[in-house]
Amino acid sequence: MTVFAFYAFAVVAVIAALFVTIARNPVHSVLWLILAFLSSAGLFVLLGAEFVAMLLIIVYVGAVAVLFLFVVMMLDVDFGALKGEMAKYVPLAALIGVILLAQLLIGFGAWTQADGALELRRSVTPDMMQIDNTRAIGLVLYDRYLLLFQLAGLILMVAMIGAIVLTLRHRTDVKRQNALQQMWRDPAKSVELKDMKPGQGL
Repeated sequence: MTVFAFYAFAVVAVIAALFVTIARNPVHSVLWLILAFLSSAGLFVLLGAEFVAMLLIIVYVGAVAVLFLFVVMMLDVDFGALKGEMAKYVPLAALIGVILLAQLLIGFGAWTQADGALELRRSVTPDMMQIDNTRAIGLVLYDRYLLLFQLAGLILMVAMIGAIVLTLRHRTDVKRQNALQQMWRDPAKSVELKDMKPGQGL
């Protein structure tokens, strides 16, 4: 049953990844991408990495893929003209793809496992029979690589702030709300009372 589930998830993931690239509609591509993520999460569950599978569903399916879907649906992009511009780069893309495939084949063909590699790999992670998956990941990340993990989070935060600052534009023709100015305003100056006589307008 496990072997059947593995091949089912693997075939669905490969087919979904193929349709991500060949689908004509970008919305359909994002939906195929979500299916590929779900199938990959199933493969992680079969491997015993439930925490990684949960992260894949929550982060990639629940946030990234849905964000892609909404952005693609809301943007008014002429995909016909975009694909027309991309058609002239197909030979160059095919050449790069062939080169990358050749490099992968050469790398896998020359790959050999060093002596003692399995023992070194087992020494990094704890015994999965004695500890659950989530606790093992926490021990590896926060006990041995805490400084590197914190530095990676700091770099990502700086990159996010830099992207926001680079894309932030202050336009003068757009009316913006200033919350501090509203809170600090003088009530005596913000409201003006007028004594209107009957039958007269403002």
